[in-house]
Amino acid sequence: MMKKILLPCLLAAAGLLNASGQEREEMLNCGDMDRWLTRDVKESLVIGGNHKILHEVGPEKVIEGDEPLIFNASSPWRTSNVMAKVSGVTKCSTSVFPEVRGHGKCVRMETLVERVKVLGLINISVLAGGSIYLGGVDEPIKGTKNPLGKLIMGVPFTKRPAALRFDYKTKLTGEPDRKKITGFGRQETVAGPDYPEVYMVLQKRWEDADGNVYAKRVATAIRRFTKTQPDWVNDYTVKLEYGDISGKKNLADIEQLKNDDPYYTRNSRGEMVPIREIGWAASDETPTHVVLRFSSSHGGAYIGSPGNKFWIDNVRFVYE
Repeated sequence: MMKKILLPCLLAAAGLLNASGQEREEMLNCGDMDRWLTRDVKESLVIGGNHKILHEVGPEKVIEGDEPLIFNASSPWRTSNVMAKVSGVTKCSTSVFPEVRGHGKCVRMETLVERVKVLGLINISVLAGGSIYLGGVDEPIKGTKNPLGKLIMGVPFTKRPAALRFDYKTKLTGEPDRKKITGFGRQETVAGPDYPEVYMVLQKRWEDADGNVYAKRVATAIRRFTKTQPDWVNDYTVKLEYGDISGKKNLADIEQLKNDDPYYTRNSRGEMVPIREIGWAASDETPTHVVLRFSSSHGGAYIGSPGNKFWIDNVRFVYE
C-alpha cells in the first residue's frame, strides 16, 4: 500500500476502493507510522544521569530536555514511552520503537523489564508493556499508583466505520504464565500466557455538572493474538460490532463494559476522571469518541511476559 503524507487532522481520506467499489478506507493521521518525533531526556544523576531517547508517532522533530509532551493535534497518537518525576528524580520508560519497513517505517512494541539502580545500591525492577493508542498522557508521571489514571484515552470522533484494518506481525515468548513486577515487593506469577492485543471501542460520552464523565458503548472491535506470526499479515481486518453485544455467545471479558477498571480522560475542568461506561448505545447511535489501543501484553499494568513483541503498520478505518 502506497504511503501518504497526511494533513494534521484525526483522519485523512486515502480514497481507496476495492474491486466492487463498495468499500472505502481512511488512514488515521500518522497511521502509516512513517514519521516519528524524538525526545532526548537526561535522567537524574542519582540513577546514573543517562540520556534516554523516547519515540512518539508524529511529525518529525527532536525535543531536548525533560519538558512534558503536550497533546498535539498534529498527531492523535501517544505511546507507553513516558517520563516520570518522582520525588525530584527524573526517569524514563521506553517500550515502543520505530523500525524500518520497506521504504517507510512501522512501530514495534515490546514487553520488557525496566531496571533502576539508585546511587548504585538499590535495584528496582518494573515490567513495562509496549503500547500505542489514541489520546495523551498526564505527564510527568508522579507515581506508580493507578497507572490508567495517568492516560487520557480516546479522541473526539463522530464517524461510523465498519471495521479497523492494519498490517501486523507478532513474536510471543510461549511462556505458560506471566510475571507481575511492580518495583515493590516480590515478583509474582500470574496464571496464563501473555498475548498482544488490539482494543477499539466507539463511545457516546457526556459530562455532568460535577465534572463526572459517562459513556455508552456504541461499537466494539477487540482481538488478541495467541501465536507467533513471523511474517507480515497485510490488511488484517477486525469488524466493528454495533449496539448491545452483551447477549453474544462466548462474550469475552474484555468485550464487556469497562467499569471496574475504567480508562480516564480530562474533563472540562482539566481534571483527570474515570470514564464510566454505564450501558450500551443503540446500534444506530453516533459516537462522540474513539478509543483505540495496540499493546504487546494484555494483562494490565506491570503484568506480561518480557520478550513479547507486536509490530503494527498502516492503521486505517474501513467504510462500506
